[in-house]
Amino acid sequence: MTHPPDRPSELGAGGDNAIALTIGTAADEWALLILRHALQRGTRRAKDWQDLLPITNAVLTARLRHLCDTGVLVQDGEDYLLSPRGIGLWPLMVTVWAWEAVWAAGYGAELPAMRHAGCGEHFTPTLVCRTCLAPVAPRDVAAEFGPSGSWPRSAPNATLRRRSSGSTSLGAGFFPQSRALIGDRWSAAVLGAAFLGARRAVEFQRRLGAPATVIADRLRTFRALGVLTATGDPDRSDRSLYRLTDKGRAFFPVLMTGLDWGERWFHAPEGPAMLLTHRGACHPYETLLVCSACAKPLAGHAIEPVPVD
Repeated sequence: MTHPPDRPSELGAGGDNAIALTIGTAADEWALLILRHALQRGTRRAKDWQDLLPITNAVLTARLRHLCDTGVLVQDGEDYLLSPRGIGLWPLMVTVWAWEAVWAAGYGAELPAMRHAGCGEHFTPTLVCRTCLAPVAPRDVAAEFGPSGSWPRSAPNATLRRRSSGSTSLGAGFFPQSRALIGDRWSAAVLGAAFLGARRAVEFQRRLGAPATVIADRLRTFRALGVLTATGDPDRSDRSLYRLTDKGRAFFPVLMTGLDWGERWFHAPEGPAMLLTHRGACHPYETLLVCSACAKPLAGHAIEPVPVD
């Protein structure tokens, strides 16, 4: 199915939902890197991505075709232009950028700071509730599956051949830890399941339908990154209880902006995949990013990178 670039996709009843389509679009390390340069640098030609990334022509061609099929890019001759759907991914990329700068030890110094053109100040994006503008943390948002939501419908399908997401061969500044968390379909799904309360390896496996070896590998990777902590037998994933660390919980804005993008651009006839409620305020939760300096809502075109001295 080819998705329109300028209006939401109407999905079939009972099929993949917004979560699965978001994972299928963005949970790929090469797609993340292609989009990073398209959004930040305005990169639009294949030869320019090849100059910036250690990517083969075959892999780049496959990723560009996939991003065109999902309506994120539009091909115009030799140019691959961001569509309205693609531009709408800027909150996801900005929250990845901000998380890496704080939590990816040894890599954050390579990333430029952010300046908000609206107030002229350096800032970090702050996640708030669109209705009441209160800042939110994971504990402030209650999430449950909506009418089109279920683990089978949200589970990712393999669409692209992927490298190991733990790779660091791309070097500093290429979002290495974020690629390990959401750079492949199962990593993204495991992280989402952790935020939704999965604690044991058997729970992750049962909910996601992934092979036990895949779950064990992702849990080991997340522990090594300091995103999950485990109690119990450290050498037996099936006997451990896993919980998000502060570093893991800090990734919450990335998941929320990704979910928000998916629900905006992929409509299932039954309704949304997830229902979110702002705890305490008792109203539906909708995602909004504001500037930490002036508290005004952010827009992608008003975010300027400030090169590292």
